[in-house]
Amino acid sequence: MRHARGIRLLSIVALVAICCTGTAMAAVSFSSSRATVQVKLGGKWKGQYSGAVSGHFTLHWKQTGTRLHGTISLSNPKGKYGVGGSVDGKKIKFGAVGVGAKYKGKVNGTKMSGTWTSGKGGGSWSAHKAR
Repeated sequence: MRHARGIRLLSIVALVAICCTGTAMAAVSFSSSRATVQVKLGGKWKGQYSGAVSGHFTLHWKQTGTRLHGTISLSNPKGKYGVGGSVDGKKIKFGAVGVGAKYKGKVNGTKMSGTWTSGKGGGSWSAHKAR
């Protein structure tokens, strides 16, 4: 009889442990999914850059999940170039293929800013969502 009671108690303890583990895993899953709120960057952005080369730009983004692609029109070197990149939370990185420029930075609502590098040097950039 003592043996049966011990096995029942052990079974109940095991069941409680499994339930608690499931609850803890669900909580981790919930908090992880909340941390990956996706920033919406699709549309038109206008900005400027300074440093080794200075000027202004217009970005036209299309966003698929965390991936970005579209075009960037630069004033210096003047032209329209393909651009691709990604967004991870509030961090953004992208590159303009035709000019070899790489940009990285942070997004905050309808504004973003960061640094850029290219074969000619680097500097800073900032942009805002255009209407």
